[in-house]
Amino acid sequence: MKEHKGVGRMWHLYKMGGLTPAIASMLGAQNAQQMAFIRSMTKEQRKQSVLDQPLRELEVVVFDLETTGFYPYNGDEILSVGGVLMRGLEIMESRSFYSLVNPGRRVPRHITELTGITNEMTGSAPELMQVLHDFMEFAGKRVLLAHGSGHDKQFLNAALWRTSRVNLTHRVLDTMMVAKWLEPKRVSYGLDELLEDYGIKITQRHHALEDSFMTAKLWQSFLRQMLARNITTLDDMYAYLSKH
Repeated sequence: MKEHKGVGRMWHLYKMGGLTPAIASMLGAQNAQQMAFIRSMTKEQRKQSVLDQPLRELEVVVFDLETTGFYPYNGDEILSVGGVLMRGLEIMESRSFYSLVNPGRRVPRHITELTGITNEMTGSAPELMQVLHDFMEFAGKRVLLAHGSGHDKQFLNAALWRTSRVNLTHRVLDTMMVAKWLEPKRVSYGLDELLEDYGIKITQRHHALEDSFMTAKLWQSFLRQMLARNITTLDDMYAYLSKH
């Protein structure tokens, strides 16, 4: 029997058994399983609608990323992922997620000074695929929430596409956008300023899990204001946001 090698072996496996054994051959069984899980998670997410779910019952995962810079398509990488689960107004502190990520490159000095993340710390951290798998498993089909979510969404999308050839399909809420609607005359919508004005203790900034906890407390405050205005579902919230 002819022995197939390299790309030829992958093509042979694809013809014989489909995509899964071909990917397993190329990436190894564990990475292939992680990729399959991530792909199935994003596929299932497209089927779910939470627009009519009461905000008092809505489960969200408040999350944050630390990265080497601002440009995921120009060599910057994720350094850490943090998240905490909320159900309505309740912050479920025991249901949290945190992991460093091995970026496969050196951490810039100014990022180490900002985040406290060193090359030694990331050198022994899990690979990106493993952390993505674990975070997606933690998040499940829940709505995601971040402050200034554009940065985090961009990096998550780039990472998901690079590792699994899928895009992020979770609904992502942004506390910065909600703040602009609730307080249109504010000068600044930065996280530090909002935390200070809402009396939320600033613990450790630029740490993915600590930032997630602080953002969760901010969402708690915003949610109380929305409920007081009789905004009871995500659909209600989006209707109001679209007018501002």
